[in-house]
Amino acid sequence: MYEGAVQDLIDELGRLPGVGPKSAQRIAFHILQADEGDVERLVQALQQVKATVRFCVVCGNIAESQQCRICNDDRRDLTCVCVVEEPKDVVAIERTREFRGRYHVLGGAISPIEGVGPDDLRVKELLTRLADGVVTEVIIATDPNLEGEATATYLARLLRPLEIRVTRLASGLPVGGDLEYADEITLGRAFEGRRLLHA
Repeated sequence: MYEGAVQDLIDELGRLPGVGPKSAQRIAFHILQADEGDVERLVQALQQVKATVRFCVVCGNIAESQQCRICNDDRRDLTCVCVVEEPKDVVAIERTREFRGRYHVLGGAISPIEGVGPDDLRVKELLTRLADGVVTEVIIATDPNLEGEATATYLARLLRPLEIRVTRLASGLPVGGDLEYADEITLGRAFEGRRLLHA
């Protein structure tokens, strides 16, 4: 298509998740037309994130030291751990300001199609965290899709002998959604998770 460096840039951008060939081309040409200072800041940000950001040794969340800010926070509830797939899920839950416990980031979900099994996730690390008996509840907050459900089911079976309360985040109809567009699983979950209304 294009020559040399431009095609190399398009190819590299196209390897990013969610970036198709057209988007990669658009981003590449945006970079070509951008000010030198803007491009330099982008390069520095990429280099800095690779040099300074790591994964928390306790929970697997992103951190700039050995432990993330949540694991370093003494005010967090040690008895409750919320299991999520990715660090971005931690951010989503934190935005709600509803959860005050700790997290455990698996690093993905079980997906036989993609060749991801339990051994490829941070399941052993979770079991190690639960071994001391401090945690009394594990909330499984994996995505409500096939992979997330498979992961949740696997974890529930694995944790059952530990006599720890294992819960799953409720899922159902989104606010502003229409019933006619809801799939059967979502609608079924909405019925299972129904609650009493107080007038």
